[in-house]
Amino acid sequence: MQFRYVVTGLAVVMSLAGCQRTSYDYNNNTSNNPGYTPPLQAQPVPSVQSGALPPPGGASGSQFPSAPASATPGGTDMASAAPPTTALDVTKESMVGNWRVSNGGANCDMFLTLTNLGSGSRGGTRCCSSELTAMGSWEVSGKMVLFKNRSGDTIGRVYKSADARFDGTTNSGQPLSLSR
Repeated sequence: MQFRYVVTGLAVVMSLAGCQRTSYDYNNNTSNNPGYTPPLQAQPVPSVQSGALPPPGGASGSQFPSAPASATPGGTDMASAAPPTTALDVTKESMVGNWRVSNGGANCDMFLTLTNLGSGSRGGTRCCSSELTAMGSWEVSGKMVLFKNRSGDTIGRVYKSADARFDGTTNSGQPLSLSR
């Protein structure tokens, strides 16, 4: 029985022998100390100017900026673009899950859920570029799937072109395709 206590005591002593206390002397602030960094010198600050701001809305006097001439650079409203006649029927349930996205030559991931968010369902992207980085929701509208940003504006749309493939465009006109 004593042998067990001797072995346990020896193991404790050997494990503590490997520990070594290290500390840093913060009071030894000399240039000979390799860890010493001299304090920064104060820098002059330029004077602050003051003056009146122009009225809201600028020179026009209007509180709001003028609306853009068209919804997209191409001049057509992409949110109301119709799918081709060859588009297949889409159900919301068939869209749920992970999709591989090809957008403008780059690849990323898209995740679609059935959790309600505004008028659509929650969705998001990972490692995407362009408008798709702001995706927050999606919804099925006829034979189209609309992707929306966090403000509810449509940023892209796709239609079902094959069993596990969707094709379409973003608002900037970049080709967009989803596949599993």
